[in-house]
Amino acid sequence: MIPTILIVDDEQNTREGLKSALEHDDYAIRLAASAEEALSVLQEEQVDLMITDLLMPGKSGIELMDEARKISPETLCIMITAYGTVETAVEAMKAGAYDYLTKPINIDRVEILVKRALASKRLANENVNLKKMLEKKYAREGIVGNSGEMTRIYELIGQVANSRATVLIQGESGTGKELIAKAIHMAGEKRDRPFIAVHCASLAEGLLESELFGHEKGAFTGAIERKIGRFELADGGTLFLDEVSEMSPSTQVKLLRVIQERQFERVGGTKTLKVDVRIITATNKDLMAEVKAGKFREDLYYRINVVHIMVPPLRSRSGDIPLLVNHFLKMYGMENKKIVEGVTPEAMKVFSGYSWPGNVRELQNCLETMVVLARNKVLDVKDIPANVMNAIESVPAPLSGQVPINLSDAEKELIKKALAETKNNKTRAAELLGLSRRTLHRKINEYGL
Repeated sequence: MIPTILIVDDEQNTREGLKSALEHDDYAIRLAASAEEALSVLQEEQVDLMITDLLMPGKSGIELMDEARKISPETLCIMITAYGTVETAVEAMKAGAYDYLTKPINIDRVEILVKRALASKRLANENVNLKKMLEKKYAREGIVGNSGEMTRIYELIGQVANSRATVLIQGESGTGKELIAKAIHMAGEKRDRPFIAVHCASLAEGLLESELFGHEKGAFTGAIERKIGRFELADGGTLFLDEVSEMSPSTQVKLLRVIQERQFERVGGTKTLKVDVRIITATNKDLMAEVKAGKFREDLYYRINVVHIMVPPLRSRSGDIPLLVNHFLKMYGMENKKIVEGVTPEAMKVFSGYSWPGNVRELQNCLETMVVLARNKVLDVKDIPANVMNAIESVPAPLSGQVPINLSDAEKELIKKALAETKNNKTRAAELLGLSRRTLHRKINEYGL
């Protein structure tokens, strides 16, 4: 769609001059001699960019921008001022202008600024649309949440989707690492190409090598025919290696070669095969600790860790629990043909206060059980499965007269312990807690640690 630019100035020469400068490009140009005319245009059609004079009879450019934002929040604004002073420029920028121009107007600067503003708007729209697409597409599997940690993950997915960079996803079991890997694949241009997942911990060393690289007939006892490996199957798409920390040293060497040279041989074969595969790995272990312990190759660690995504445990984003609860209730209600309208405040309090060691997977299982056995439209504490209630009740109660510890106090203690265990190494502490380094710093300041 052709971008629409609205030029607002009480001076006809300025309006016509800007129109002449821009109309040779692929823009739809609209003109207005006052703020009132501009607001009428904004109400009638979608405007991508408004260029307006700061000082005009009637409403000023800043007043126009404020009212325009109510009508069309997505419209960017470039302010024109006859006073090339820092003060007027700062005033316009503080009020929300994308940028400013000074009179006499430099036409070359106008063209550059307009292209930059429209490119910025296009990128912002793409990010918003991508986030909506991801939230909608992957909500069914449990990627639900609007916490700061989850918002950052959405942003990272969008940033890396179309790159060839390897991605390492770390997080506890049940946090949804494979779902995030799928989201990265589906958000990219090769979404129609294969997404192949391999769970490294479930296969013995010899079987994993054959699974990844394939084998030739007769390569070993039982190899009665040629097998095509997962790298070949994923050619042109994405190969997801879950629990990559469980790979044997020999398989790690071969994986490193594929990443570096994008070629390999089948087990028992001599023909070199070339592949174009995007590799995403995941682990629930501290991979750097594995490197220091000599269990994982350091060179491979740096090759798979070009982009790092830390998935937070559910206990560190308890604000997302109500969203997840309502999402899974709706999902399993539809699957089981039951009308479930929600849970009581008491039940939600239990959900929000429980630590969920199994993370989203445990919460999902809990809610599926509740829906399947539900007798009422609104579920209560008595409907929560016994294993969850028993786990909650097994936590020691506070001593008589002692003030019960709240979630903030518990979080503070966990952070203190993590800092002590890592000798105040904030990067390691953040990994232990399943937090981003930025989030940990914010919480340290918040708790005065």
